[in-house]
Amino acid sequence: MERISEAVVSNVKQDAQDIIREAEEKAQEEIERAKKQRDVRYEEERARMLGEAEEEAARILAQASIKARQQISSVKADTVSKIIDVARRQLSQISSDESQLKKLIKEAMDGLAGDKGRIYVSPRDVSSVRKLVEADKELSGRILEVRESNCLGGVIAEDAEGKLRIDNTYETRLEALLPKLLPEISKELFGAS
Repeated sequence: MERISEAVVSNVKQDAQDIIREAEEKAQEEIERAKKQRDVRYEEERARMLGEAEEEAARILAQASIKARQQISSVKADTVSKIIDVARRQLSQISSDESQLKKLIKEAMDGLAGDKGRIYVSPRDVSSVRKLVEADKELSGRILEVRESNCLGGVIAEDAEGKLRIDNTYETRLEALLPKLLPEISKELFGAS
């Protein structure tokens, strides 16, 4: 009986050891599975955070790039504007010569399609234009009077009724040239862009 008892105890011990070993193996498997889940979750979270950080960095870089381009564009526009202002100031100081004035007057009067009219010139050109008109038979027959205008130079022609005006002033001519000149000025100052 003792043998039986020992065999039973030995069997029970063996079963207990098998159960414990099996439980330890399952526990180890659970621990390994938990570690793998933790590692996978860690990598997923790391990838998500890196992705967000990269997106934020790209957004900040894009905003900085846009701001820099806007600042450069603003500086370029200011520079071109200053050049145009200098051109206007220089135009206001230029004394119109008679041949130039005569050409501008004829162009403006021709725009009135042969009608009689009056012309407007800058205050500094009034007396020389009056003399020019009096000396030219064709112009004196078409121009009723010469008046002052607040312009840098050039001439404005107006029909006798005041319904049609032809603006041949320096300012208007400059404004008409600017769309063509601005790209050339920008290219000269800042290079091809």
